[in-house]
Amino acid sequence: MTAWQSGDVQVNGVRLYYTRTGGAKPPVVLAHGFSDDGLCWTPVAEVLQSDYDVIMVDARGHGQSDAPEQGYNMVDMAGDLRGVIAALGLHRPAVIGHSMGGGTTLALAGLYPDVPGAILLEDAAPLGFAAMRMPHDPNRHTRMVEWITGLQSKSREQLIAEQRAATPAWSEDVLGLWADAHLRLSPKAGSFDPTIAVDWPVVLPRITCPALLIAADPDRGGMISVESVAVFQSVVPQLRVITIAGAGHCVRYEQLGRYMDIVRGFLAGVTATA
Repeated sequence: MTAWQSGDVQVNGVRLYYTRTGGAKPPVVLAHGFSDDGLCWTPVAEVLQSDYDVIMVDARGHGQSDAPEQGYNMVDMAGDLRGVIAALGLHRPAVIGHSMGGGTTLALAGLYPDVPGAILLEDAAPLGFAAMRMPHDPNRHTRMVEWITGLQSKSREQLIAEQRAATPAWSEDVLGLWADAHLRLSPKAGSFDPTIAVDWPVVLPRITCPALLIAADPDRGGMISVESVAVFQSVVPQLRVITIAGAGHCVRYEQLGRYMDIVRGFLAGVTATA
């Protein structure tokens, strides 16, 4: 990792930080989930860096990016991602997004269909659309801020110990990355609400690039039901879906080997035809 680059760009009035493996290789942009940050993708980047220029972006309010007062919705965050891609001069990169980052990736592909060359979603769905409806919670912001401040009242060692007990399948490296990200998280990010801002019935049909969803096991907390997958594919017909049995919402944290086999196969197909 010592040879990786890092920097920041000004996008939509916000300074966004990124880490990049570099090299004259096909670009792959990674968009993390809520409360993680770019470096939580480190195990994935370590596998991909020999063949791809991997760019790990800290979303607003996360990691080392600025934390503005507002803009924590899929539309603004998709605009952020588009801005980073433009600022770094990336041509139609593959974009991989987990959870919040997956929703951002979907919004990016629908709002700006000429930007991504392909998208891969890790247990992410267009919440607020059809079978994926989630009610708006007026108390969400307060609860999320309390959760963030509660986490940050603990030491790194306490966070790791508690998360190790909750998720015994995670490696020690992943637990450390997870804890560091949560200690860097701004309470302002607690205003993120996945149920607002995106007009999914308009946005989803505009997605034209190749798309793959790696879904978690619904019995292990995966956020996408079989019914939801069917609705999703009816609107984005090129979407392929692979469910990893026994994997929870953070699929790659639990089954990195299987996850990377799927990712590498998908990227090899889409970059070969780019």
